[in-house]
Amino acid sequence: MTSVFGGRNRRVLGAGLAMLVGSVVAASAEPGVQEDKIVFGQAAALEGPASALGIGMQLGLKAAFASANAAGGVNGKKLELISYDDSYEPDKSISAVNKLISEDKVFALIGPVGTPTSKATQPIATQYKVPFIGPFTGAGFLRNFDHGNIVNVRATYAAETETWIKHLTEDLGYKKIAILYQDDAFGRVGLDGVEKAMKKRNLDLVAKGTYMRNTTAVKRALLEIRKAEPEAVVMVGAYKPIAAFIQYSRRIKFNPAFVNISFVGSKALAKELGKDGKDVIISQVVPFPWDQSIPLVKEYTEALKKVDANAEPGFVSLEGYMVGKLTTMTLAKMDGEVTRQKFMETVWKTGSYDLGGVTLTFGQGDNQGMDKVFLTQINEDGSFRSVAKLAM
Repeated sequence: MTSVFGGRNRRVLGAGLAMLVGSVVAASAEPGVQEDKIVFGQAAALEGPASALGIGMQLGLKAAFASANAAGGVNGKKLELISYDDSYEPDKSISAVNKLISEDKVFALIGPVGTPTSKATQPIATQYKVPFIGPFTGAGFLRNFDHGNIVNVRATYAAETETWIKHLTEDLGYKKIAILYQDDAFGRVGLDGVEKAMKKRNLDLVAKGTYMRNTTAVKRALLEIRKAEPEAVVMVGAYKPIAAFIQYSRRIKFNPAFVNISFVGSKALAKELGKDGKDVIISQVVPFPWDQSIPLVKEYTEALKKVDANAEPGFVSLEGYMVGKLTTMTLAKMDGEVTRQKFMETVWKTGSYDLGGVTLTFGQGDNQGMDKVFLTQINEDGSFRSVAKLAM
């Protein structure tokens, strides 16, 4: 009588055990982490009125990942990015994030764009303990360290709006200030920051105007704001509606100082405005992308050309590159198994990251790397100049 463990039966059993062990190993591996690569997911506006922002972040991330991959990857693993368009709409962003987490099984979400979309998707990422890295928004709710899974690179919108009002009142002596803002979570965060900065100086806004997200319906807001004869209009919105507002204003000879938040998408705004962009002010949360004296900027410019020979430097893609580089540096510091929890712990433990003349600092209770806000203005030819003090 042949033993059930002999001959052919033994070979079948051995193969079955091998398959079982393989399946157990696969099941225990961290989502998105494979033998030869780590997969990241991005839900951002790649189409529609805010598309320049999502495309810019995607380009910067790709440049950072390509640079790491060209050097052999991070600890032998290549970095891969899956991007889905959410058109800057919360419902669409929720669908994209659910797909990235449940179907694509990404290791982390990276480079999401916008306050309303992040407000809708961050709770999903937090529920599943998926790292939420480098969102392109300065919204305060993402600075809540207790969520445990959020890593911010940029300064807050509150810091940007405080910078606006400080320079408008101190450099120019302006007191009559109005606001145009997008009528959603993003716009209201900006409004709140402006009102707090004004109150700090015992001032009130002279007018408020709104428009609906993903539209350029700004004429009614323009008429309301113009009535108050403000010296400056601060603006919290995306580049297409903001450009429309400024262009309409120029046509009717309404020319206060126009001040924009970093989210606007500086290069896209300058392109939309053309000759109407001269002297428009934009606050930034990354260094000047054309300052080759900064090692990070020099490195970013070279990496950008390698992924797209026709790509031009810009504030958005530089931010994407910084987010990508922070991610690769964190992964490089991790020994042994790559896990989501270990990634987050490594960020807090590392604390200070020198990206090349630009430092990000994190720690327990602090999930924001940079606090600096920079001011820029658009030149007549559509290029930019960095300014320390406003002069109109």
